[in-house]
Amino acid sequence: MSFELILVIITAITGVIVYVDRVVWKPKRDRSVTTEKEPVLVEYSRSLFPVFLIVLVLRSFVVEPFRIPSGSMYPTLEIGDFIVVNKFAYGVKLPVTQTKILPVGEPERGDVVVFKYPKDPDVDYIKRVIGLPGDEIAYYGKTLYINGNPVKQKLLGEYEGTASGKVMDGASLLEEFLEEHSHDILLDPEKSSQDMNTVVVPEGHYFMMGDNRDHSNDSRFWGFVPEKNLKGKAFAIWMNWDDGVHFDRIGKGIE
Repeated sequence: MSFELILVIITAITGVIVYVDRVVWKPKRDRSVTTEKEPVLVEYSRSLFPVFLIVLVLRSFVVEPFRIPSGSMYPTLEIGDFIVVNKFAYGVKLPVTQTKILPVGEPERGDVVVFKYPKDPDVDYIKRVIGLPGDEIAYYGKTLYINGNPVKQKLLGEYEGTASGKVMDGASLLEEFLEEHSHDILLDPEKSSQDMNTVVVPEGHYFMMGDNRDHSNDSRFWGFVPEKNLKGKAFAIWMNWDDGVHFDRIGKGIE
């Protein structure tokens, strides 16, 4: 059972208890000739219901925190980064069912997105949007091709990681240009290219890749991400904890 579903259930239960107490139990206590104490269950529900409701609304419709557990998005995101995700960037969705009730925007090429892993929706992944619906995507010789054109790359030098990122020291650091958007990627000279023949992104789906290209389990291996699986756009790092706090990561934006 997902945390979101548990939160919905707890919010509903405490809300029902507060409502029933207000319209049924409390009037009876007020009419009683003896002084009746408010039941403990009602007292706790009255105190906790607003808290649960606020958390549910914020988490479902505004922002949601996530922790980065792997190095697939180096150098953009590091192990131990705690990020915040804009939940309404791609439309307002109901909690649990993820039914879109209000369209707001669509993913753009280059967005860093949190989504439900298509092969196991209980697992959250974070990758970068590379292919939009209708795009032709290929990957050869560690070069990305979109609609038959190689994506421009600029070598910046060797990567010098921080914290757990040191495991990637010596990798090639490059700047990659996706139309008007650019971001840094890593290529591991010790690993062979994980080539992929041309695929066409279906309507309502997206092609995702990690910035740590030779160490990322992404759409090259398991396919496309349906729009309904998108949870939101990552936009900032609010904390990093990896054997201690790394203050230089706090408040950093995600490009």
